[in-house]
Amino acid sequence: MAEWEKRAKKTDDVVYFSYLPEKKNLQAREVFLWDIDKTYLDTKFETLRGLLKTATEKAAQKKNIPGSAKLVQTLREAWQKRSGEDLFPIFFITASPPQMERKLREKFYLDGVKPLGIFFKDNLANLRPRRFWRLNKQVGYKLQALLQMRSLLHSEVRLVMFGDDGESDAIIYSLFSDICARRLNTSELRKILNAFYVLDNQVDTIFRLQEQVPNNDPVEKIYINLADDTDSDYYLKFGRRILPTANNFQAALDLCQDDRLKPEHVVIIAANLLNEFGYSSEELALSIDDLIRRGKLGETTCAEIIPFLKVKKILPEDFVPSVKPQAVSQKRGHSVISLEGTFDPWIPEHIDYLHDYR
Repeated sequence: MAEWEKRAKKTDDVVYFSYLPEKKNLQAREVFLWDIDKTYLDTKFETLRGLLKTATEKAAQKKNIPGSAKLVQTLREAWQKRSGEDLFPIFFITASPPQMERKLREKFYLDGVKPLGIFFKDNLANLRPRRFWRLNKQVGYKLQALLQMRSLLHSEVRLVMFGDDGESDAIIYSLFSDICARRLNTSELRKILNAFYVLDNQVDTIFRLQEQVPNNDPVEKIYINLADDTDSDYYLKFGRRILPTANNFQAALDLCQDDRLKPEHVVIIAANLLNEFGYSSEELALSIDDLIRRGKLGETTCAEIIPFLKVKKILPEDFVPSVKPQAVSQKRGHSVISLEGTFDPWIPEHIDYLHDYR
């Protein structure tokens, strides 16, 4: 038995490492789930060469997606202040093999990030010739991992999820939502899973896990990092709950709009992009303008954040949005559901998972 197997729970190709303190029950009503590959780290594993490179890199050599560490740090700070709790409820998921667990934990330590758990894919088992095609098939693995995570959480938990456009995360997270909410009947779900090459034994596991989780939708918001430059319009079919972002500054702005971050946190993330990753003030101005033009950033938030970002030398002093920000027309708690003039549903009644028009 490998050393990591003594510390992990393995079910099919899902390997889970828990770092939750002993005898500590996770009762948080808001939990964050972060994909590692192309969302937190600039990871490449679609090929054998990429997988081996990822597996042999030292922790200090692993490159962050610009602003990812600062975004997690500021979310933790804001959540701790808001909740009065110290244990920040964040989990990570990766298609990297469990043999990388110690290196990834060391990387998180260097970044000042303390996950409560990480899900790995037992991908080295797929290096055999007849299984090589499974290296980059993530739908079944991630759905199973997410359902396993759901079973650990409070019955009324709200999940804020981060992914990217390189691994079908919008499909996976939306399917997870539909599975938990029982929006799809058995035949519909089985057809979709088969279309995404989920093997029969994993399909059975997913159905079994569905029976064990509460009958409600735990997904509050989904952020998709456009690592592969997918057109943001593609994501309209998934509803307004999904926000495709060009960078973590855009994610921070929306998180600020929903009161999960404060304006000073947005400044920290923007400064990190400017000082550590070579972004310019003009690029950040284009990013905020893009959110306004897409009907994502509302009038109230813009009136507060834009002058503040100018004072802090984040945006050019002469920046003016190319279109007028719209007023908020619907909120749920602190979350902005829609702006005036927007008609796309928050969660569609039906998502066409089987046709990809990118």
